[in-house]
Amino acid sequence: MTETKRYPMAEAVRAAYRAGEEDEALEPLVLVDAAGRPIGRIGDGDYVIFYDIRGEREVELTSAFVAPDFPHFPRPPIRVHFATMIEYASGLPVEVAFPPLREIENTMSAVVSAHGLRQVKIAESEKAIHVRYFLNGKREQPFPGESHVVIPSPEVRNYATTPEMSAAQVAEAAVQALDDPEAALVVVNFANVDVVGHIEDKEAILRAVAEVDARVGQVVTAARDRGVTAIVTADHGTVEKWLYPEGTVDTGHTDSPVPFILIEPGLRQVALRTGGELADVAPTVLHLLGLPRPAEMTGRSLLPEEVSGGGRRVLLVIADGWGARDDPWGNLILEAETPVMDRLQREWPTTRLAASGPAVGMPEGTVGNSEAGHLHIGAGRRVLSDRVRIDQAIADGSFFDNPAFRWAMRGAKRDGTNLHLLGIVSFYSSHGSVAHLKALMEMARREGVPRVYIHGMLGRRGERPESGARYIAEIEEEAERLGVGTVASVIGRFWSLDREENWDRIEKTYRWLVDGRGRAVPSG
Repeated sequence: MTETKRYPMAEAVRAAYRAGEEDEALEPLVLVDAAGRPIGRIGDGDYVIFYDIRGEREVELTSAFVAPDFPHFPRPPIRVHFATMIEYASGLPVEVAFPPLREIENTMSAVVSAHGLRQVKIAESEKAIHVRYFLNGKREQPFPGESHVVIPSPEVRNYATTPEMSAAQVAEAAVQALDDPEAALVVVNFANVDVVGHIEDKEAILRAVAEVDARVGQVVTAARDRGVTAIVTADHGTVEKWLYPEGTVDTGHTDSPVPFILIEPGLRQVALRTGGELADVAPTVLHLLGLPRPAEMTGRSLLPEEVSGGGRRVLLVIADGWGARDDPWGNLILEAETPVMDRLQREWPTTRLAASGPAVGMPEGTVGNSEAGHLHIGAGRRVLSDRVRIDQAIADGSFFDNPAFRWAMRGAKRDGTNLHLLGIVSFYSSHGSVAHLKALMEMARREGVPRVYIHGMLGRRGERPESGARYIAEIEEEAERLGVGTVASVIGRFWSLDREENWDRIEKTYRWLVDGRGRAVPSG
């Protein structure tokens, strides 16, 4: 592929790089005609396909378009027909292309609740949805006896300025939860390593790792003082593989395993099973609590069968993004000051768990992510990811007969309105894939949709520097090849994929899509 100025949006992204911007917080770009008028805005009667997966971030922007009652900012009186790749939240008035197969039943939290035990889940707001929703098998309501403590994350644009985030307050809340003798299970997530690890700032990452190390020590010490069994693990890796082989920074997730450490004086000499994966965490927790493992849990306890359970309370610490890798090359976990984790792994039973690829329901060779990680920790079984389902549908051709996509494309063609394809433009992102966008473009060609506009979101997570421009050029070239589609606008995912009700960011994205507010990019 030859990238030239005949691909105007790709060249505009490259110009933004030269001006000091980067993919994640890229200011909105809008294609304009010769008179300076925005091209391809979302208007009354138009159809939109939001092709992202996951959904915990996508739901805010979707709600801005379709929620009947929306108090966060004023909207023009337009009606937009909306389809989403997966279900972002139940009850949204949208067509869903790949609805949930079924609710994940008998998760770790469900079993704890069914036996009348109390559980407390603690995280700062950046990761609250993972311990509240994904850990519970995508259940939106807490189980009976379950409570959540959400500590607000710092209100900053760049967490590199505050790499400690709110870990101190999270640790304090965990200690308070441990003080309650009725809390049989306490789950705590420390977000720093994952969140700060996506930023190209080595010193900030080293501080984030050191902060999590110290806070893990604080809560594990509190657990031991109170006679509570502690487990320390992670959902996926991030900064233990921070460099590509040639030395370029990799800010994405990794395919590394994660540590699993058991801190229980009565089990100090136990040998944990090797070859495990994240789905084995829930059966291990239930084993320690003395609760039966339901038949749906195909994961296995990491403890020997002869270890008796019951009578224990359990603290489960998830050091988000803390991968395990022995190679020192680009390994910021090894480079950081981590006396607590080093000591715990020396003195207590430890093993490593697979946290990527098929072990977490993802395609072979793919990296892990927080959604899949928490889902598998809580579910105790492998759960086929939405990405795999979609990829299989593209491969067998059923994707191109999907009723939700047909509804949107044939509706736009019938009504003489526009079709908009909205979402992440990335190969590695856990939120979506260029392959899914290209499949939608091919389907629009087959359906003969006359006007198709593409609105791309960029975010360098697991991508090489300045990869966004390359992906946008790839989509512009694909549109040229197919004779379908125009890349009408581009924005950084910082603005469009929020999950903490920063409605100013969502309004900025909405105005970009509807009003064409952004830096003008001439189409000629």
